[in-house]
Amino acid sequence: MNNYAIFLRGINVGGINIKMADLKTALQDYPFTKVKTLLASGNVVLQTELSAKDVKDQFEKCLRDAFAYDAWVVVLSADRVAELVEACPYPADDKSTHSYVTLASDTAMLDELFDAGQALDGVEQVRLGPEASAWLAPAGGTLDSPFSKLSSKARYKASTTTRNLRTLIKVRDAVAAL
Repeated sequence: MNNYAIFLRGINVGGINIKMADLKTALQDYPFTKVKTLLASGNVVLQTELSAKDVKDQFEKCLRDAFAYDAWVVVLSADRVAELVEACPYPADDKSTHSYVTLASDTAMLDELFDAGQALDGVEQVRLGPEASAWLAPAGGTLDSPFSKLSSKARYKASTTTRNLRTLIKVRDAVAAL
């Protein structure tokens, strides 16, 4: 069995509301076991014999069929989530900044986003791997930060999603515990 973390893009914001209990129920019809949802921001851990690509396809199909939601997810193995948390050079808890990790299902789009972020003044970011980059935002000013505004553009919607490093740590721990 493979342990995966699935990161949903854009739920419980902008009018797309999915209760985690309803999502868990909908996933019962798919080849997933030990399904657990974490927080209301669209984080799921599960076990399956499927490949990461097949998990992505099946998970997105479930969201489309059950919730009429044009869904995009990023699927990472338990080991990869742990590696990304370990690779992040920023603190999980700091009073002046918040650490974020942007995850991508399309490396080329993350390359583009990362390069565009490099061109912005005052953006501190680091590439963690082909599917992730980390960046800092001032405490209390995340949504107004230049990189947050850049990454929320429609162009990146289908291939990226962002999580606070503290959330990623919780997902790492949950997927490891399956």
